[in-house]
Amino acid sequence: MTVYLLSEEDVSFPNPALADQEGLLAVGGDLRMERLVNGYANGIFPWYDDDSPILWWSPDPRFVLYPQNLHIPRSLRRVLNSRKFTVKIDTAFEEVMRNCAMSQRPDEEGTWIVEEMIEAYCALNEAGLAHSIETWRDDTLVGGLYGVSLGKVFYGESMFFKESDASKVALVWLARLLVAAGFEMIDCQQVTDNLERFGAVAISREEFLDTLHNALDAPTIQGQWTFPEDFFPL
Repeated sequence: MTVYLLSEEDVSFPNPALADQEGLLAVGGDLRMERLVNGYANGIFPWYDDDSPILWWSPDPRFVLYPQNLHIPRSLRRVLNSRKFTVKIDTAFEEVMRNCAMSQRPDEEGTWIVEEMIEAYCALNEAGLAHSIETWRDDTLVGGLYGVSLGKVFYGESMFFKESDASKVALVWLARLLVAAGFEMIDCQQVTDNLERFGAVAISREEFLDTLHNALDAPTIQGQWTFPEDFFPL
């Protein structure tokens, strides 16, 4: 097994096809904006914890959701139509990240959303390259998700909920917005049962990278995102 050591100066990455069976490609480097953007543009993302160096991954297969293929369960349609949640974009990015960091997940101890991750992705948000979709109940943040956007790809990072269905509502609003904007896919990174129920599928790394590189030919919609006037996902 070969894992590549990144230099502090050079922000380039090895070919993602060189990742090991688990998808681990490289170790080290930093989370400066140029390196993160270059990583995402090549299908590579960081995932590690406080007890390890920065680890860079490119799994095969890759889990993706084509937003036009989003499946919305009937029960969730009722929740959406009830309009009990208000959905916003980019008004509480750091708060969404910190809530995601505190969310407990099966078979995981601690969190991979460490402080340097929060600092780095907040910088991406300030640069208009990372975005949060937030679900509010009155004036309280009760769910949401965040990710990175380049070209016509949204790279989903994490989601959380404090009320039932709150994160699912955020996902539906995001997917419908991406369809309207002509996005090609949402990168979900790893397989989860929850996203599979929404229509996410596993594809080969090769297929993922082909779709990614085509989608990156489109200009990035940079800056704070907003929903069109009178937008509703159903």
